[in-house]
Amino acid sequence: MGYHEEQEQLEELKAWWKQYGNAVIWVLIVALMVFAGWNGWRYYQRKQAAEASVLYGELQQSIVAKNKPMIIRISGDMGNKFGRTAYAEMSALISAKALYELGDTEDAKARLQWAVDHASDNEYRQLARLHLAGLLLDQKDYDGGLKALGNSPPAGFAGLFDDRRGDLLVAQDKIADAKQAYRAALEKLSKNDSNMRQFVQFKLDALGG
Repeated sequence: MGYHEEQEQLEELKAWWKQYGNAVIWVLIVALMVFAGWNGWRYYQRKQAAEASVLYGELQQSIVAKNKPMIIRISGDMGNKFGRTAYAEMSALISAKALYELGDTEDAKARLQWAVDHASDNEYRQLARLHLAGLLLDQKDYDGGLKALGNSPPAGFAGLFDDRRGDLLVAQDKIADAKQAYRAALEKLSKNDSNMRQFVQFKLDALGG
């Protein structure tokens, strides 16, 4: 390659860089930022999970000790600080159960409502809805319980939701609707879940089947 050809190629490269160089640099910068951000996010998630795990252990200890103020404080901290971790969802459910057993239905209801509103795991969210409806049944808030159940539970929960709906309808003296709900529950419950099926059948038979 001659001198003049080299000069021509150099000039072409300079012209190309003048036109596209900044764009190339920005693409590289964005790519590096995305990569760094992804690594940072993964580190943040690992750090959050580790800290949430420690707090979850403290919550379990508080539940065993029946320390209601600590249960309320720790479960609240879990939701506020680590709400995007699975530990927050598990904490909401176990703290709700513990608080209910300690006679604090309002705080138990608040924990279940948090899980309904914020749980990213669908199974935890549906369990929270089911337990919330049961708690509202105990409080004689039957319309609230039916609203908590909603109208379209996932297939795996449909039988349990229909059973709980039947309980709420019985409490409202809507016997025909309750029978229909219990029959629907029997249709949707797994054939392998013999204990639950027998329990629902017993309730249906008690209403005259």
